[in-house]
Amino acid sequence: MKHFYISSATLLLLLPVSMASLAADPKAAPEPMQGMHMQQGMGMSEAQLDTHLRQKQDHQLKMHDLSNQILAEQDPAKKENLKNQQLELMKAHHAQKMAHHQEMKKMHHPKMMQPESKTQ
Repeated sequence: MKHFYISSATLLLLLPVSMASLAADPKAAPEPMQGMHMQQGMGMSEAQLDTHLRQKQDHQLKMHDLSNQILAEQDPAKKENLKNQQLELMKAHHAQKMAHHQEMKKMHHPKMMQPESKTQ
C-alpha cells in the first residue's frame, strides 16, 4: 500500500508540471479525442475493451493480493513460496504481452516479419 501512496503522490506532483509545459506551448498539446472509438484504440470494440480491462484488473488484483500476503507473512519459507508464485504470475503476464506484441507487429508490418530471401 505504501508503494501505491508514493506512486500516487509522484503522479499528483508531476501533473501540474506537465500541464504547465502544455500551457506554455499550445502547439504541443495533443489533439482532442474524436469520440469513443479513439479511446478504445486499435479498433477494439467496446466488448473487447471491457474484456481486456477486466483481465488487466484481475491481474492487478492478484499481484496486489500476493504482495499483501508476502508483506504479512512471517515465515521465511512461506514468504519465499509466495514470492515465487508472484514471480510466476509476472512471467506469465510478460509472456502474454510479448506474444500480443509479436501478433500486432505481424499484423502491422507483415513484410518485416518475413525472412529475407537471398537470390543471387
